[in-house]
Amino acid sequence: MDGAQFIDAYCERVGPGFWAEPLNAVTNAAFVVAAFVMWHRLRGTELPLARLMVAVLAVIGAGSFLFHTFATPWAALADVLPIAAFILLYLLAVNLRFLAMPPWLAALAALLFLPLAAVAARLIAPLPFLGISAPYWPVVLLIAAYALLLRRRAPATARGLGIGAVILTLSLTFRSLDGPLCAAVPIGTHFLWHVLNAVMLGWMIEVYRRHMVAGGGAGR
Repeated sequence: MDGAQFIDAYCERVGPGFWAEPLNAVTNAAFVVAAFVMWHRLRGTELPLARLMVAVLAVIGAGSFLFHTFATPWAALADVLPIAAFILLYLLAVNLRFLAMPPWLAALAALLFLPLAAVAARLIAPLPFLGISAPYWPVVLLIAAYALLLRRRAPATARGLGIGAVILTLSLTFRSLDGPLCAAVPIGTHFLWHVLNAVMLGWMIEVYRRHMVAGGGAGR
């Protein structure tokens, strides 16, 4: 694939220009704002995994900005790779701190999400509406599964994860509506995916922080 190939995937883009998706580009600042807020909330704690999550969250904003401005295959990689890194990092943290898995098992369980998500995405892809965002719906299912798993052991954390799943569902709804509503909403709805996704990722870090400072293993 030509690294300079032009990608026109969103309603707002009407040409190959750098600023052809202004809302989709500038709303990536939401990720940076969420990272700044969470970095501030982590002050006074010794939570290295959470601080790494915050750093990756800021990189997600930068990568998505590159994709919605350059709109090339290399920029698409800059968009999706940090998201995948955040998911794997969060799963590692959850397995280690919420479920008390040994490190080798926590890492293995996190990595197993990749093939399982790929299979789930292939099953979701043919479904009306849901198929538009097929790679992301398995994340909603996974968060909900962890919430159910923790509902007795850590009910407050389970509720927090449930809220995260709801926010992500709303976020994915706007992502999926971008194409279908394009004729009626020329600016598209993808920018709302950015804003809500930034809120959701920041909230997920907050759920982890609260779990840890409440006695779920803070300082480790």
